[in-house]
Amino acid sequence: MGQDNCKPQPGDLIEIDRPLYQHWALYVGDGYVIHLTDEGASSISLSSSSIRATRAKVKKQLLKDVVKNHKWRVNNKYDRYRTAFPVEEIIQRAEEWIGKEVPYNVLNSNCEHFVTELRYGEGVSRQVEKAAAGGLAAAVGSVVLAGAALVGMALSEGASRR
Repeated sequence: MGQDNCKPQPGDLIEIDRPLYQHWALYVGDGYVIHLTDEGASSISLSSSSIRATRAKVKKQLLKDVVKNHKWRVNNKYDRYRTAFPVEEIIQRAEEWIGKEVPYNVLNSNCEHFVTELRYGEGVSRQVEKAAAGGLAAAVGSVVLAGAALVGMALSEGASRR
C-alpha cells in the first residue's frame, strides 16, 4: 500500500502532489483517509469578482482513490513546532466530520487547514503562507521596478533639459 516505502500510520498527514498545489488528507488506517473534497458539496460563486466562496464535503475514502496517479508522502512536518493529539483522539475528531459540508476558502479554510486542525488543534497551511509571501515578493518587486522606471525617466528628462 505505499509509495516509495511510505507506510502511513493512523493520524499521519498525507501530502498529495497535484498540479499547482498540494492536497492534504489524514490517514485513519486500513488504507483510508479523511479529507475535504468538492465532490457532492454545494458552492456559491460571486459573479462580480473572481473570488469564490465554496463549500467542501468531508469524506472518508481509500487513499489510492484520492491519490489516483499523483505522488504522495507522509508529511507530519508540523510535528517540529506543534504537539499532535493522541492518535485515538485525532481519529475520533476526524470521524466526527465525515459526511458534513464545511466552508472552504483557499486562504484560510482549505484541506491543509482542515487536517492540521484535526492533528494539532490549530489549522495551518504553509502553502498559503508561501504563496502569500511569493505574491508579496512579486508585488514589492513590481513597486521597485516601477520606482526605478520613474527615477530613470526623471533622470533622462533632467538630462535632456540641460
